[in-house]
Amino acid sequence: MILVDIRNGDCLSLLKTLPERSIDLIFADPPYNLSGESFLTTKSGKVAKLNKGNWDIIADIHKFNESWIKECIRVLSDTGTIWISGTLHNHPSVGVTLKKLGLWIINDVIWFKRNATPLLSCNRFAPSTELIWVASKSKKYFFNYDAAKRINGGKQMKNLWVINAERHKTKHPTEKPETLLERVILIGSREGDTILDPFLGSGTTGVVAKRLNRNFIGFELNKEYFDIAKNRLRIAEKNDIKFIDIEPNGEHQLSLVMEKKREYGQRKKTASKKVKIKTQRRKRASRRSAG
Repeated sequence: MILVDIRNGDCLSLLKTLPERSIDLIFADPPYNLSGESFLTTKSGKVAKLNKGNWDIIADIHKFNESWIKECIRVLSDTGTIWISGTLHNHPSVGVTLKKLGLWIINDVIWFKRNATPLLSCNRFAPSTELIWVASKSKKYFFNYDAAKRINGGKQMKNLWVINAERHKTKHPTEKPETLLERVILIGSREGDTILDPFLGSGTTGVVAKRLNRNFIGFELNKEYFDIAKNRLRIAEKNDIKFIDIEPNGEHQLSLVMEKKREYGQRKKTASKKVKIKTQRRKRASRRSAG
């Protein structure tokens, strides 16, 4: 039976309640420290102050990162991995902290969003990527290479992940696409493993973990977002999509990512065929009118 345990409160305090080495995979999307008077964003095509909430305003980001990452290391299993998402505003601090605390950095995954929001200012490049640090306690860690290869159409998966940003399912401002979490959890854990998200947000990690037959623990400081996550997890159905055999031993894994890839490829072929037919018709019509 899959267990789901989510709690409303500060992750630094709640992490201390978990036993050592009890977590198989940690996905963390911590505050990027982007909110405040000096930060701007775009709303309805106009420049506006960026204010995601008090949770995104941190006086000492380096101290904060070291505190929660240190607790995550304590609860992470010896073969587990920790995945930490961020932008240029926070990921340098996270990277330095991981090295300082003695973790083995496996990869820096670049998540590229082809449909990223355009930039109004003309003095810099439009941001379209986020970075995900992947680290472990040692060089011995679980990594489902076969699943990664299958998701990538039979080819070795690179650290550049092209996944479009998706319309948010909730009002949370930094909600991640379920497609992204599907990939992380499929590659970084087995069925029955325990997944932890210390910054639960709207509950995306938990919803995907439940679908993929993983146990889940999540912490969220904001009561409003906690309630949203609680409701999402309540209605999320485990195994509510098709499964396929990933490995010869019969271990079942989610096929949604591959199905979406196939559907996208089919739509692309159909659209290309329609364009080709229209082009041929125009050429024939042009030759008839010229004759």
